[in-house]
Amino acid sequence: MFEGLQALPQDPILGLMLKFRDDTNPDKLDLGVGVYKDEQGNTPIMAAVHAAEAQLLTSETTKTYIGPAGSELFNQRSRELVFGSDRSVIKDNRIASAQTPGGCGALRMAAEFIRGCSTDSKVWVSTPTWANHIPLLGGAGVPLKEYPYYDYDQKSIQFDAMMATLEQATKGDYLLLHGCCHNPSGADLNRDQWQAVAELCSRKGIIPFIDMAYQGLGNGIDEDAHGVRLLADTVPEMLVATSCSKNFGLYRERTGTLFVVAGNAQQAAIAGSQLFNKIRGHYSMPPSHGAAIVETILSDNALTQQWQDELQVMRERIQWLRDTLVERITAAGVERDFNFIRQQYGMFSFLGITAEQVAQLQQDYSIYMVDSSRMNVAGLNTDRMDYFVSALAEVLHR
Repeated sequence: MFEGLQALPQDPILGLMLKFRDDTNPDKLDLGVGVYKDEQGNTPIMAAVHAAEAQLLTSETTKTYIGPAGSELFNQRSRELVFGSDRSVIKDNRIASAQTPGGCGALRMAAEFIRGCSTDSKVWVSTPTWANHIPLLGGAGVPLKEYPYYDYDQKSIQFDAMMATLEQATKGDYLLLHGCCHNPSGADLNRDQWQAVAELCSRKGIIPFIDMAYQGLGNGIDEDAHGVRLLADTVPEMLVATSCSKNFGLYRERTGTLFVVAGNAQQAAIAGSQLFNKIRGHYSMPPSHGAAIVETILSDNALTQQWQDELQVMRERIQWLRDTLVERITAAGVERDFNFIRQQYGMFSFLGITAEQVAQLQQDYSIYMVDSSRMNVAGLNTDRMDYFVSALAEVLHR
């Protein structure tokens, strides 16, 4: 039977990783893979994470199963981080929470939950969106529809077109939104736009479905959760998927959360039973180590402060890289306007060059990014900035 199988194409990001690994050019630069890097080009373990792990080594007493919902304390601390500890949605017990294997696990379980609620509901996704949204959601059999989001020419959000298209959505449809630091564009909704989206969802009975993988890397922990909290105060039902990969640096620990917000406590309990049943039939229960690290940090005031301080350094460094990149491109005599880069948030931006120019950067300079020109700004550092700008200027002047 297996001899009839056909090889599938590699994921573009994973393919870039392999090409970069095998490139022998000492000047090679990886701006494709979505991980945070420091000035030395490393993706370090946060000091707060090291400290939490040291505590776990001496305090952990068992490796027994933790159940489909995961760690209760982790879920509690994550709810408070995302929704705010003083919000009515928490006080009224309207949230069913599940620790998941990363943000990907949260998204896939959300899709399975949606299918269990209704086979007719569609999920509206932005154009563009994170590439893995499509297989994670569509692979569960959820029908997908697209709405315009990023204007590649104007380097901004097509908000009027977005809202006009979403008027076609029907009651019971889901609207997938990026909570902050939109991947791949870096272009985020402002507060007025979030308010308009909340009013649209409330009026039409659309269920918000928010993917928030970068809380704290945009404007700040609370600032980045504005859209989630506004919607939780406005609509009766919503889904929120989160990840600890970026803001805690727990990439390989696969730590995430799925929240199902319901109209009241009874509905949340029923929704939770449905969700946990889906989880049991897929991966049974999540791994514990990453969640144990997060709950240890968020349950200790000193560790929480240490983590927040480290996160602030990361956030400010990304913004510094954005500002510096624009300044040096201008200083290199490039006439094209790249100011949009400093107006965006998080790790990613579209550079706005052609696929052919992306290929030239890779072939001639060993600079790697995906064909769409989405670049990981956090992959730059002080030492490599001039090399990148020089290569970009040369390609643009050809």
